[in-house]
Amino acid sequence: MQSGISVSQELVSEFNTLLADNSLFALLVTITAESLTPLTKIHRSSSSSSFASDLDQLTPYLKPDEALYVLLRRYHDAPYLIAVTYVPDSAKVRQKMLFASTRLTLARELGSEHFRETIFTTTAKELTADGFDKHDKHAELEAPLTEEERTLGEVKKAEAEAGAGTGVREIHLSKTMNMPLATDALAALSELGREEGSGLVMLKIDPKTEIVELVPDSSTPSTIPELTKTISATEPRFTFFRYKTTPPKGGDEKNVVLFFYTCPANNKMSIKFRMMYPLMKRAVLTVASQEAGIQVEKKFELEETSEITEEGVHEDLFPATETKTAFRRPKRPGR
Repeated sequence: MQSGISVSQELVSEFNTLLADNSLFALLVTITAESLTPLTKIHRSSSSSSFASDLDQLTPYLKPDEALYVLLRRYHDAPYLIAVTYVPDSAKVRQKMLFASTRLTLARELGSEHFRETIFTTTAKELTADGFDKHDKHAELEAPLTEEERTLGEVKKAEAEAGAGTGVREIHLSKTMNMPLATDALAALSELGREEGSGLVMLKIDPKTEIVELVPDSSTPSTIPELTKTISATEPRFTFFRYKTTPPKGGDEKNVVLFFYTCPANNKMSIKFRMMYPLMKRAVLTVASQEAGIQVEKKFELEETSEITEEGVHEDLFPATETKTAFRRPKRPGR
């Protein structure tokens, strides 16, 4: 289900202060009551302090089990800021999902033009002077390719795919992230959009290649209980399901496509692998809509497959209508 998390007016105000006040080093942000809210501001330790030395001030706020957004003033020319998402391994699964899937919303609603870089971290050590030094060296190694290098890379990639007999489609999520989708996965989505096939498409991400793959399955569920038995209870999944049902109180049959994003609590999965899913979800839905012609009626985001119930799905598909009564003016005293 959609979180609906957005930037609060209080955060907008504090962020504008961060932009205007050069003595401010950081603005810490959290999620409270379904909203992005400011936690605290941190000033530079002195007018002559360096970015590296000021990082020590973050230590008391970086808890081993609590996620946090850290907006840092790093550069002397615009854009001055970097946005850091800190999601430690020991944080609760739901909090990890919320912070990972909302990080783009934070930068977008505050203004992406203000941030030179966005960084995802899982340890407090990454937010130290040594941690940033390693990050900078790694970023230098990943310098943008020239047009010639990029073209040569695409040719080699095409040759490798042809030799392996598999096709991959690149989904562009942002300027810095591409998501490859296996062609059989796209074909299955297209079948679902045409109301062909089994009515079920389950997708997973290969952690080694980061390719979105089709989960092989011959099941043909027609009910929600049958569906929950087919979805993995141990690994994340993107599931598209064509569901035909009638309202509990009678009426015309509905023929709709439902989308389920499930991410079970599994300590054996690496944080990087787990975070791929909320980051890729929007791109998967975009391809399903724009390239496979699928109109998703309802989207559900849950941790465990046991949370998927027929009653819950029906509540979303057939919301109870409120009976409104006409407003009656109170009688005047003595009448």
